[in-house]
Amino acid sequence: MSSAGTRVFVARLAGTTVFDPLGDQVGRVRDVVVLFRPKQPPRAVGLVVEVPGRRRVFLPLTRVTSVDAGQVISTGLLNMRRFEQRATETLAVSELLDRTVEFVDGSGSASIEDLAMEKQRSGDWLVTQLFVRRHVTGKGGLLRRRGETLVVDVGAVTGLERGAATQSAALLLATYDDLKPADLADMLHDLGSTRRLEVASALDDERLADVLEELPEDDQVAILSGLERGRAADVLEAMQPDDAADLLGELPQAEQTELLELMQPEEARDVRRLLAYEENTAGGLMTTEPVVLPPETSIAAALAHVRRKDLTPALASMVFVTRPPAETPTGRFLGVVHLQHMLREPPHESIGSLVDSDIDAVTADAPLLQVTRLLATYNLLALPVVDAEKRLLGAVSVDDVLDHLLPQDWRETDDEVDAGVVQAAVTGTSAVTRPSTVTGTSTVTKPGGRGG
Repeated sequence: MSSAGTRVFVARLAGTTVFDPLGDQVGRVRDVVVLFRPKQPPRAVGLVVEVPGRRRVFLPLTRVTSVDAGQVISTGLLNMRRFEQRATETLAVSELLDRTVEFVDGSGSASIEDLAMEKQRSGDWLVTQLFVRRHVTGKGGLLRRRGETLVVDVGAVTGLERGAATQSAALLLATYDDLKPADLADMLHDLGSTRRLEVASALDDERLADVLEELPEDDQVAILSGLERGRAADVLEAMQPDDAADLLGELPQAEQTELLELMQPEEARDVRRLLAYEENTAGGLMTTEPVVLPPETSIAAALAHVRRKDLTPALASMVFVTRPPAETPTGRFLGVVHLQHMLREPPHESIGSLVDSDIDAVTADAPLLQVTRLLATYNLLALPVVDAEKRLLGAVSVDDVLDHLLPQDWRETDDEVDAGVVQAAVTGTSAVTRPSTVTGTSTVTKPGGRGG
């Protein structure tokens, strides 16, 4: 299907596996890069391919030898530099699907449901046709979306170019519905600032909270500041208190105060407590919502608590046992019960009989270095934080410690970038090789950019 005249529908291409000539999987297609040109059909110049490590890279269509059902075959080299959209480029899946266009014959408007790109004899790929659904006007002049569908030439509509009504964020999110929060955050990070806010705003509060926790600080602040104030407060309530405190700590004082006042009092109380601690201390790192139970709780009930979907694996690794009350700050801290220990005992036994009281708790002012050493020394995934009266204030988990130990921009770069060797080959043709992280063959250093 690589000969001239090949026609490919973009929406069906998204998610397609990309292979090298040897049959090794390189990644998956996430989008198609399109250039608009005056008085000419839009030109598709490349694919945005997601490779291992959630990195999105640019694959020029000049290096695609075959586009068949369920697979894309590339030639030899794949530039591993992170894809960054240029001002002249449009992403077909992210920006064009569901965009509203007008028919040039004056017969009304329609929404784009797919685009067909076709390979020319010159080797160029042009967007030649659109699969659209007509808008039907109902009572009150409102548009009803279930009009007829038809395939039209690109020249039969106007409003396709950048600056026209934008794509429905809901359609884009449906394309990425199965992504984990970290993967969806990566996709959002690659969008332009305006589009990023549009898509983030279309997420429900819980989903957006999960995604915000995975984004770089600059993106977090931009999205939260762009939301309506009441919505921003709702999203903060859905976040883990420590993550919400970290995000609020990046905002101007006036905005921080406004959002805290809009939050539910009990949610705001925990966040205010955390904001009072220095950033690189146990208090600044901890969450106020670990699993806290009284000693008479049965093992079966405790196991039900650690199955909660909102718990990270680190916090699910142990139960913190205290005297009532169980909300932080709790009654006297007694110790912890490890998940593995509970799994080895009869479910009707109480957790009080399994308490490990030898765990070294830290105070809220304990420095990051002390917390790190204790976690490493005792092979723990979480560490209790107590006050002078031995009441449990919260817990520091190993993932929060890693967030503070890694470089500030670690979400935006990876070890290939830091090492300065960011290109990979999917065949062994280069003279400069080392073990590959993309396939089992080799990697190569070569100039970056969009070149074919």
